[in-house]
Amino acid sequence: MEYRLSPSILSADFLHLADDIEKTKEAGAPYLHFDVMDGDFVPQISFGMPILKAVRKTTDQVLDTHLMIREPERYLKEFASCGADIITFHLEATFHVKDCIDIIHDAGKKAGLAINPETGVAAALPYLQDLDLLLVMSVHPGFGGQKYLPESDRKLKEARKAIDEAGLSEKVELEVDGGINRETVGRAMEAGATCLVAGSAVFGGKQGDVYSSVRYYNDLFTRG
Repeated sequence: MEYRLSPSILSADFLHLADDIEKTKEAGAPYLHFDVMDGDFVPQISFGMPILKAVRKTTDQVLDTHLMIREPERYLKEFASCGADIITFHLEATFHVKDCIDIIHDAGKKAGLAINPETGVAAALPYLQDLDLLLVMSVHPGFGGQKYLPESDRKLKEARKAIDEAGLSEKVELEVDGGINRETVGRAMEAGATCLVAGSAVFGGKQGDVYSSVRYYNDLFTRG
């Protein structure tokens, strides 16, 4: 199984953002995770399209864009035009899930669907055939630095089983976001996640630690 690290720039030092992004690329991170928060669907407000457009100019990494916003259908085309490669929205944030997936695909981008800790995997299964990525939140969305919720293991295993049984293991990535660090990454991998988002675990240390942190996870993924 192939694993990917998606460092979340939500935890980065924005005074050194371009340098830190370059370090993640040099260390081998194929993705960058871009958390968009609207202050409505989640309590926090983070950043949006202008920052995404600027980041797009700095790297050719896959921009793994995670929209924690209500009624994401209002902004999908704009995020696509600003350079997102994968656009993931929350099942709980819209009444128009299939329409959102179609808008993303029509823009030539990959479509992801996220589910909150209180949402069962079964709620996402009707859309599985249309997805490129399923994101299981292993914390409550809206804040960085939270602890990994133990029940996430069960949900990841359930999602992995559904993806594999549907013959979609080559098409649909199973991503996990929240509380991923050196203590929890192994259990998330064992439960079936193939794309692992890490924020504080990559950017939360000293300024010079970004490269070595990414290398640690990449080396772990190579060993499987």
